[in-house]
Amino acid sequence: MSELKSQYDAIIIGGGHNGLVTAGYLAKAGYKVAVFEKRAVVGGCAVTEEPFKGYKFSSLSYVNSLFKPQIIQDLKLKDFGFDMLPRSPSSFTPFLDGRTLLMGPDKDLNQREIAKFSKKDAENYPKYEHMLEEMAEVLEPLMTMVPPNPGNLHFSDVTGLGGLLFKNRKKLKSNWPELMRFLTGSATDMLNHWFESEELKTTLATDAVIGANASPSMPGTSYILFHHVMGECNGVRGVWGYMRGGMGGLTQSLAKSCQALGVDIFTSQPVEKVIVKNNKAVGVVANGKEIQATIVASGADPNMTFNRLIDEKDLPESFVQNVRRINYDSASVKINLALSELPDFKAIPGKNLAPHHRGTIHICPNMQYIEEAYSDSVAGRPSQNPILECTIPSSVDDSLAPNGHHVMNMFVQYGPYNLKNGQTWDQIKESFADRCVDIMTQYAPNFKSSILHRQVISPLDMEREYSVTGGSLFHGRMSLDQMFHMRPVPGYANYRTPIKNLYLCGSGAHPGGGVMGTPGLNAAREILKDF
Repeated sequence: MSELKSQYDAIIIGGGHNGLVTAGYLAKAGYKVAVFEKRAVVGGCAVTEEPFKGYKFSSLSYVNSLFKPQIIQDLKLKDFGFDMLPRSPSSFTPFLDGRTLLMGPDKDLNQREIAKFSKKDAENYPKYEHMLEEMAEVLEPLMTMVPPNPGNLHFSDVTGLGGLLFKNRKKLKSNWPELMRFLTGSATDMLNHWFESEELKTTLATDAVIGANASPSMPGTSYILFHHVMGECNGVRGVWGYMRGGMGGLTQSLAKSCQALGVDIFTSQPVEKVIVKNNKAVGVVANGKEIQATIVASGADPNMTFNRLIDEKDLPESFVQNVRRINYDSASVKINLALSELPDFKAIPGKNLAPHHRGTIHICPNMQYIEEAYSDSVAGRPSQNPILECTIPSSVDDSLAPNGHHVMNMFVQYGPYNLKNGQTWDQIKESFADRCVDIMTQYAPNFKSSILHRQVISPLDMEREYSVTGGSLFHGRMSLDQMFHMRPVPGYANYRTPIKNLYLCGSGAHPGGGVMGTPGLNAAREILKDF
């Protein structure tokens, strides 16, 4: 444990991956930096924990692809244990009629598998992927730019954005209509245009609603489909991987890099208040102690930052009103399971490790199933028939469980934060988990009996333990009204706030949620511009 000093150049609120990225870049630039984390371990929502002896879980975030390679290189994370393990195949969808769909980075495999359901779709899928890749190449540079403020445009905003558009004019010319549909349209409309088989559309559609309280038929959901092509694993685009040692392998490598650069990291040290004097952030109060700083950057979400840590009188009324309008309704439920054996699927029998165990297991039979699951959420109740996205990282990383045993992450939709009919998550979360286990057991009959331990993390648990408002892992809904120049609120997409020297560096800032590190990188760049 570092010795707490009375003054730092910069203080970072929260030891999540974005906060650590900001800390690392500031320390690399020569600043004396301290990170204050409420929990006993750094990592925020990207953390490995061992609730049951011998079984290590990625408690919330569970796969990686979007984390920016530039950060890995700049902060030398591979020197500190960063090791990403690719998955192939990356997706497995079993159906109760015995058919299956395996997909991944192997293009020939994809075409063979899709052709089982539709030869036309098998021919269209490479064209669809090519179109996505071209559009992602246009959009990816926007992720590291400060979104221009339409209400206060500067010449540099116009030239910067114009230069990007000019550079990609050929791709934009051929794909502009499709790009607009992707940014504003529904996943259902997009997938119906490209494909005819329900099985393929269903598999792809689950990625369009993951971590979002929306159905694939809602406008804006097609944008989330970009995530499967904007990332990479070890240089291969569109491939998602597991972190060796769980997602904590990523944040622990960040923490070690930061410490090597001289960053002081304090765990079990919650920040209680940002000290503001003359409209300037001058430090924080942590565990009852005042610590001074020239720069304060918050990796907490906007609600926690502006409604919990700062007196309302220190903020403009219009800003406060906009912060209150941020929607955090994108809650999910996470179930972590210790297994005595691998699932033995009816569609592909066998308990021995096989390719279909390595990727994300989609339990979702058709598009109507998703719509009905979402309608339950709208009514204020967990889905009676929820969508299950399950991963077994121990199928690739044997350090996570005892020999012969496995750990499963089950990410469940939909689980609304606000329940009706007098229910609370503390009352119903175990019975909801029972329902999820029963559904999985319909596909793999040995599943229920193989469970040794179970951890159920509800949206309420996420808010209480991990300080994410409403259980929104993305620090606010990822819809167009809360993206780009609207994130976190209009006029403040440049990581700065109405309070001088106070910055936002978490997922509540552009470009949003997911384990990207980009908000932390962008915030550090803007801070260094100011100082």
